[in-house]
Amino acid sequence: QVQLVESGGGLVQAGGSLRLSCAASGSISSFNAMAWFRQAPGKQRDLVAVITAGGSTTYVDSVKGRFTISRDNAKNTVYLQMNSLKPEDSAVYYCAADLRGNRYWGQGTQVTVSS
Repeated sequence: QVQLVESGGGLVQAGGSLRLSCAASGSISSFNAMAWFRQAPGKQRDLVAVITAGGSTTYVDSVKGRFTISRDNAKNTVYLQMNSLKPEDSAVYYCAADLRGNRYWGQGTQVTVSS
């Protein structure tokens, strides 16, 4: 069973930065991919960024140039560095991991960006 624990959310002013962390219970090098999603109130959960086992990254257009996804295999942790935050980035951010055809989710961490 894979367990994912997010941390690093909080309240920040527009233009500020936050770094989210996702600590996995197992070796993240075994995962096909890890990703960050976000869900704002009343909206669907949307993909934000993905990092594959090989280190390739993909971002949704709205965060390109502002967010960076990275991984530290030694710490079994994936990060999301978020810069130049905007009020529309406010949401619950979820970490996800894909392993052997299954997707695992963390509990989420709240990010609130004030204008």
